[in-house]
Amino acid sequence: MTRNIGLDVKAPAKECAGKHCPFCGNLSIRGKLFEGKVTGNKAKQTITLQKDAPIYFSKFKRYARGTSTIHAHVPDCIDVEIGDRVIAAECRPLSKSVSYVVVEVKE
Repeated sequence: MTRNIGLDVKAPAKECAGKHCPFCGNLSIRGKLFEGKVTGNKAKQTITLQKDAPIYFSKFKRYARGTSTIHAHVPDCIDVEIGDRVIAAECRPLSKSVSYVVVEVKE
């Protein structure tokens, strides 16, 4: 049984028994949404996301390419591979560096 997390995302097809899952457990979602590309999945149930954003330099009247990297928790009911585009939502801190959870894999 999946619960409504308050976002307009597709619920995963599988169910899991993880307590750090916003759909099957009791993890609440608040704050920012982060969309990015998966750059690493070596850690257990954790991925690294990279978000590209243009940075404007008014002195030179040009844009530069800026990137930011975050760590996000992956529930057992969502399958993620390197190179996928995912949406991560902010949650309470799950560890020292993980404060986001993956809620959807984009096509």
